[in-house]
Formats: sequence, structure tokens, C-alpha cells
Amino acid sequence: MPGPALVVIVYAVIIGLHLGVPGRWRSGYVRDAAGEPLRYRLNGLRVLVVVVGLYGGGGALGLWPWDLFYTARWGMAAGACALGLAFSLAIVAGAAPRRGWLADFYLGRRADPRWGGGHVDAKMALYLVGAVMLELNVLSFAAHHVLTHRADPSPGVLLHAALFSFFVVEYLNFEHVHLYTYDLVAERVGFKLGWGCLCFYPFFYPVGLWFAAARPNPHTPAPLLAGYAILFFAGWALARGANMQKYLFKTRPGARFLGLLAPGTVAGGGQQVLCSGFWGLSRHINYLGEVLMATALTLSLGQPAAIWPWLYPLYYIGLLLPRQYFDDQRCAEKYGALWAEYRRRVPYRIIPWVY
Repeated sequence: MPGPALVVIVYAVIIGLHLGVPGRWRSGYVRDAAGEPLRYRLNGLRVLVVVVGLYGGGGALGLWPWDLFYTARWGMAAGACALGLAFSLAIVAGAAPRRGWLADFYLGRRADPRWGGGHVDAKMALYLVGAVMLELNVLSFAAHHVLTHRADPSPGVLLHAALFSFFVVEYLNFEHVHLYTYDLVAERVGFKLGWGCLCFYPFFYPVGLWFAAARPNPHTPAPLLAGYAILFFAGWALARGANMQKYLFKTRPGARFLGLLAPGTVAGGGQQVLCSGFWGLSRHINYLGEVLMATALTLSLGQPAAIWPWLYPLYYIGLLLPRQYFDDQRCAEKYGALWAEYRRRVPYRIIPWVY
């Protein structure tokens, strides 16, 4: 089957399951015109389990090869690119202008497109499609490596696939927490999110496996692989810990994080900014965690001199450095003097005691 048709089928199955699989309703941080928090129907982890089960079941029955998405990767990426472009044009063309056309097309015009009485939220659906397709690519690319090098598969490739799978499962398990993060709160839906989730997210994130899947085992020493796994989970602890602490603070302002850490805040005028725990180390400590995870994933492949696997952590640096700047501006407008005081107390942007 041609790659473009295959990616259309996969995306249709994911959206169909998103519509049909039971989900739980959760309130988010964003509010509607009446001031009420938007409600989101979340079922991402269930959809992932069903899709991966279908993929694995079909492979076991011989309906398709285990490395189907690897062998069709170029055509699927082209089809995803076309879908992302078409979606972006459609979602932007139907909304009122905000800036110039190019800025509107890239950043989006509509903040929270929703359909079916809120059963489908555009942002959550886009992230779900991207995450599930990413997992299918990771599994299929790793399967190609094992099939190609049956006698001597790389433990680093298997570790990479396992860590990336943890990344996807963990992300979808904590969908409710992401309702309080920058993407859902501040982003609009245009090319950046539309094309980004439908094409870039699922096909660029595994760039290291595009490079390493067909290559032989580099025989990375086991202690190094263990160290890379530790680095990954250290980054995960920073990213997830910071997001969980913020989520708890937004939903239960007086609660102790992990039952131990009382929230320290800068408060005034009916507003307060969290400035303790993870958020007392730097103003975007979660971004440091994301970069550390991406770095560990790259190193796990055992090809440190190759440039292609490094594109993934370099992308995160290119994404998050500007984002922390714009987020700082947005928070300064929202909190005023409180944000200035928070910046005084927590002077580091991302890396504690460095930057």
C-alpha cells in the first residue's frame, strides 16, 4: 500500500477510536467566554493501547510485516506533510484575521477549536494523533533493526525504543496535567501545531532511528547505556515533577507537593505565582528536563559522532529557548509586579546557576 494512503488510514483509525473509545472528562486551565473552565474528554492512553494492539496483532497474524512503517516511511512522511498542510490551511482560513497572513498561518488564529460539543478538542486530538503515530514509528523502526540484524541487534536501539515508548505512554497517561501547560494555554492552532503534530512530531522525533535502524550494533558498553538511562530519567523527573507541581498548585493551591513540600508563592492583588520546589530552581526547569531526555535518547543509539541523531535535542533547544522568552513576556503582562518579583527571586531562566 502506498505510504500516503497508509498514513491517511492510520490517522483515520486514531480519530475514529478517539471518538468511540470511552474517555474521562476533566476541567482545564483555559476558560470560555463565560469564565468557566473548558472541559476536555480524554482517552489518549486507551486509544494508544488499542492501536498498538491492532498493530501487534496484525504483525503476529502475518497481515503486515513488523517493520511496515519503516519500509513505508518516506511515503507516509510525505502524506503526513500534505495532511498537515491541508489541515493548517483549512483551520486558519475559516477564522478572523489577527496579524498578517503569514503570521496567522504559522501561529494560528483560533485559540481553542472544538467540535461535537467539546467531544473533540483540536489541540488534544492533534497531540493524540502525533503521539500514537510516533509510537508506531518507534516500534516499527526498532523492529526493522532487529529483523535486519537478527544475530547481533543493538541493545542501544532497543533501549532507545523502550525509553521513547515510556515517553509516549507517560505523556498520554498524564493528559490531564498537560491541560495546564503552555501548549494548551497559550498556543493557537495553525501550521505550527497542525503540521507540527501531524507530520513533524511523529516523523522527525524518531530521527535517530531513521539513522540507526539499518545500521549494525555499535557495541556501546553496558555501563554507558545504564548511564544514558539514568540521564533520561533524571530529565523526566525534572520535566514531570515540575509539571505535576504546577498542576497541583493550579488545582489545589494549598496542597503539599508529594505530601511534603508546602507551596511557596509570590502573592498580591488576588494573584499568586509559585516560586518553590522545582519552580524555585529556574523559571523553566521543565525545559531542562526535556533537553536532558532528548540528549539521553540520542546518546543511547551509540553513534555520538553522527549528526542526524543530534537533530532531536537540537530541535528542543531551538524550540524552547524562544518559547521561554515569549512565555516570560506573557507572564509579565499577566502578573505585572508579581512576575518581576518572581524573576528577582528566581533569576535563572532554564538551567539553575547557569542560565
